[in-house]
Amino acid sequence: MVLPLGGAPRFGRDDFLVGRANDAAFAYIERWPRWLASAAVLVGPEGSGKSHLAAIFAAASNATLLRGDHLDRDAVPFLAKGKALVLEDCDRFPPEEVALFHLINLARETGLFIVLTARLAPDLWGLQTPDLLSRLRLQPLLELHEPDDALLGALFVKHFADRQIMVDANVVTYAMARIERSYAAVQRLVAALDQQSLIRKRPVTRALVSEVLDGSDAGNDDT
Repeated sequence: MVLPLGGAPRFGRDDFLVGRANDAAFAYIERWPRWLASAAVLVGPEGSGKSHLAAIFAAASNATLLRGDHLDRDAVPFLAKGKALVLEDCDRFPPEEVALFHLINLARETGLFIVLTARLAPDLWGLQTPDLLSRLRLQPLLELHEPDDALLGALFVKHFADRQIMVDANVVTYAMARIERSYAAVQRLVAALDQQSLIRKRPVTRALVSEVLDGSDAGNDDT
């Protein structure tokens, strides 16, 4: 069987792959605006879909999207008047702490909803403002976990599709058995296969997967 794949990267609601690793976080985002808190902290490893979920929230809420370190005190009055806000990569690009503290406080008064994304929970951001950390601990923590086999296979199909690469289903099965169970590993392997397929002018096959993973000579079994 050949999987007919194609198209540019897609970040719509229907393109998000839901599994046991992320179903609770997805369900919470879907419940907006029926949230009990004005903010939520979305955490997960590299490639786990944080930006995709944030994009789903932003599309539904007409949110402003900012990288974390673009938040400063001057921006707080303007942002507090908005309907929703996404602050991305808050652990790698930390917001100004006083600004974030005031914005979270104002959000409860103005009706602003905030989603903060990060690879790590707020306790591991190295925050220097105890009151801010206390506020963040009160917000729902939406965790994206590493994928199980079902989600891992679906991720391979999606990443190949995003790069317009056609593969046999047995190539996905073969690759799944030979990589670590992580979003980042899938992304790295698909990117490497795409590059090597173009360089060598060969389709993505089990032989190419083997060569990319360990440099072995896969012989003539190019299937």
